[in-house]
Amino acid sequence: MEFVKLRIEEEVAIVTIDRPKSMNALNNQVYEEIIANLEAVEKMDNVKVVILTGEGKKAFAAGADIAQMVNQDALEGRYLGGLCHRAAYLLENMRQVTIAAVNGFALGGGCELTLACDIRVAAENARFALPEVGLGIIPGGGGTQRLSRIIGVGRAKELIFTCDQVDAQEAYRLGLANHVVPLDELMDYCIAMAKKIASKASYAVSVAKAAINTSENVDLPSGCAREQDLLAVLFATHDKKEGMEAFLERRKPNFTDF
Repeated sequence: MEFVKLRIEEEVAIVTIDRPKSMNALNNQVYEEIIANLEAVEKMDNVKVVILTGEGKKAFAAGADIAQMVNQDALEGRYLGGLCHRAAYLLENMRQVTIAAVNGFALGGGCELTLACDIRVAAENARFALPEVGLGIIPGGGGTQRLSRIIGVGRAKELIFTCDQVDAQEAYRLGLANHVVPLDELMDYCIAMAKKIASKASYAVSVAKAAINTSENVDLPSGCAREQDLLAVLFATHDKKEGMEAFLERRKPNFTDF
């Protein structure tokens, strides 16, 4: 891979967008490499959590590569949008938990990648924005859909219509960032969180992720029915028995269902 690096640390995969000279801008190749890495990681039973970040101290990903987009026609734009959506869909729906370690600017497509992650941890220098309407287009990787689900319709409309940037503390206030930490502590913080999540029953965590995602698309009675079905499935697993026996025996559980 030329622009996206993958590193495995025990049960954690770290996916890094590596184009620091262009502020980790996203073009077709970068998206394709992100997709390929995520698809590979999803098949790894030993990996329980994925951290997505950008190389350097300035940018997570400063949006799509405008130099590529400026002369693209409608079909090419649709293809680019499809890549954006495929990457975001993987982050949102892969069985592993996904954490965005936002180490600077997360603009446009970069912001959309963070929106698709399960958890967002922002460095103090992080800034979020969807500036597409200032370029004559709209967010094309799920930004118009996910941002409103996270911070509410009114606030999402304001940020998209004005192209305003949101700093880390404002992102935290809006619920866009789960935590704000010093830049030098960002990766250590995310890795510690990832290891904490990985220590739980990973199959149960993945099922909980699926149940929560269902809640975004169905009414409450349907979501609760889905939850009940998934709970029943978990009652038939090794990890359910192991986790409860370990609790009663006051020992550390040995979870193996993933």
